[in-house]
Amino acid sequence: MGLTSETTVYVMAALAAVCVGLLVWSWPRFARQGLRQVLGRLLAIGTTQVVMIAAFACWLNSSYQFFGSWGELFGRVETAPVGVTQAGDDGGTGTVNGAAVKGSPVQPAGDEQLSRVSGLPTGPAAVNGRVESVKVIGRRTGVVDPAFVYLPPQYFQKAYQRQRFPVIVALSGYPGSIFNLAQHLRVSQTAGALQKSGLMQPTVMVMIRPTIAPPRDTECVNVPGGPQTETFLARDLPDALKSAYRVGHDASAWGVMGYSSGASCALQLTMRDPHVYTTAAALSPDYRVKDDPTTGSLFGGGPDRTERMNGHDLMWRLEHLPVPQVSVLVAESKHGERGYARTQAFIKAVKAPMRVASILPEQGSHNFPTWVQEMPPALKWMNQQLTFPQDVVPRHHRKGAAVTEHTPTATTRR
Repeated sequence: MGLTSETTVYVMAALAAVCVGLLVWSWPRFARQGLRQVLGRLLAIGTTQVVMIAAFACWLNSSYQFFGSWGELFGRVETAPVGVTQAGDDGGTGTVNGAAVKGSPVQPAGDEQLSRVSGLPTGPAAVNGRVESVKVIGRRTGVVDPAFVYLPPQYFQKAYQRQRFPVIVALSGYPGSIFNLAQHLRVSQTAGALQKSGLMQPTVMVMIRPTIAPPRDTECVNVPGGPQTETFLARDLPDALKSAYRVGHDASAWGVMGYSSGASCALQLTMRDPHVYTTAAALSPDYRVKDDPTTGSLFGGGPDRTERMNGHDLMWRLEHLPVPQVSVLVAESKHGERGYARTQAFIKAVKAPMRVASILPEQGSHNFPTWVQEMPPALKWMNQQLTFPQDVVPRHHRKGAAVTEHTPTATTRR
């Protein structure tokens, strides 16, 4: 039984009901005086509560996909196969005539999560677009991370067959999943509707999680001696996407957005890696990365610890380091969220050539209904910042590079 399957939820619910029934039935036996009876009562109550909490946790995880498998829950994550090479290099391969080939950094993935998402494109891809379920393999980091990729209708149309497209990478919060981005934040559905109505240029949307070493929350930090999250998101991910899809090669065509800790990550990536991402939209972000029980030690020890911590403090960066030429949008509710004062301070601290915009609703909470409301204006704003790539895919390639023209064969929702 999979961790997120309905069968697991039903089994746990039934087990909880059985425990409650056994507790009620056996309680008269434990009502007597004596050490054994007292210990029996404590054991019966404790066992019933644990099973009930576990059943509720399974239901919650199945609904929001915090952890996708038992392995993730217990910290066992998939690692990249030995010898993976970037598609497009001599000897490397990607997808040819619709067949996935060993060596591509973007591989097809199962559709267990994608099949549960409502409102995805159906019908001909050239009319409605398509969402693919893939896994991205980090050539430098060895990370294997699942992703959903939305390709707009124009991607499949003859008039655009040599055209590259801008990219927006959408990041989930912790311990969220790509299912949350697709089902609850409605990333591809919102982008598709905006593009269809002409309010947003055709854009490839990539939904991915920054939690590359679950259950640990690594934020967007290269942990000394540990997970290299920033390298994966700022180097491995863009390289993999460029090798597999017709997307822009210049940073002006790349943006990143997220909610909660994913929003913090979006700001971090844009301000720390402006040569990769030039635009960010952050829904309810923090402006400083710090250690907590879910992260462990993100910055290690030694004399460089303070420097590493300061490097991930965006207010410190604005005061002490050259300001990058990027555009960022921050969203925070005036009432109902705790970060409004910090957001105002960040807005005031931004200086040229960096630009900042904001969405500041009167009411809202740190939840999906608030972020869904903020998504359309955030995407329209990002659309105005990103450039539609002028570069086109050459008609002729050297051997081994042609794989960049093809869409990875992946599990798709049509």
